[in-house]
Amino acid sequence: MLEELETKIITQIEPATISLSVAASDAVKNILAERNLEGYALRVYVAGGGCGCSGVNFGMALDNNFRDVDTTFEANGVRVVVDEVSIDYLRGANIDFVNDPVRGAGFAVDSPNAKGHSHNEGGCACGSGGGSCGCGGGSCSCQN
Repeated sequence: MLEELETKIITQIEPATISLSVAASDAVKNILAERNLEGYALRVYVAGGGCGCSGVNFGMALDNNFRDVDTTFEANGVRVVVDEVSIDYLRGANIDFVNDPVRGAGFAVDSPNAKGHSHNEGGCACGSGGGSCGCGGGSCSCQN
């Protein structure tokens, strides 16, 4: 019982393993405010399939259903939740929000632990618009 409690506490106070850019955190805060989703967090996870240039594809969702085995922390004022499997792929990841005039707006994940192709890029995730990930010039980007 004590060991289980210690594990739970350690999981919840683990240092932030994922960084959110100011643009990404602002985008998440805006979505939460627009949808009036108080108590929700940004869940980042390994999603099925690949980005085409990376062996791992990431997904994101707004979630208020947290489990004891989730890692939770705050990054730039946004609560972030990661499940026990995805955390290994996301350690050291950077999440940014990009607004490309040609490809549209979306989130991009760069993770050093998601290397899976000779380009040595991290994974890619697209934002709430449900765009698709594409690779070009050595980086992943989202297309709506």
